[in-house]
Amino acid sequence: MSDDFYCDEVLSGRTPVERVRETDRVLAFRHTRPFWPVHIVVIPKQHVPSLTDLGDAEPGLLEELLEVVRDVAGEVEAEHGAARVLTNLGAYQDSKHLHFHVNFGPPRE
Repeated sequence: MSDDFYCDEVLSGRTPVERVRETDRVLAFRHTRPFWPVHIVVIPKQHVPSLTDLGDAEPGLLEELLEVVRDVAGEVEAEHGAARVLTNLGAYQDSKHLHFHVNFGPPRE
């Protein structure tokens, strides 16, 4: 397996996910092993390495991705009164596929 969980497992269908929102190019789903009580991951369906390395991202993809992140974060904020949006880079990025975590609440132990 490569270091891209999202292409290898989620987008291939090998790991089933609970979809929260989906467009032709973006998928938002509940994290398979949530670290927070509300933990949603938003990914482009096309492989994009990271926020600082967009690779061969299609024109407008980043804008569409951020629109979905914004919508999902707005829903979490409206329901819970707060939300966090997080992405990781370099050694902090476990899966080498651009993704955003939208979350709420204290970390789970």
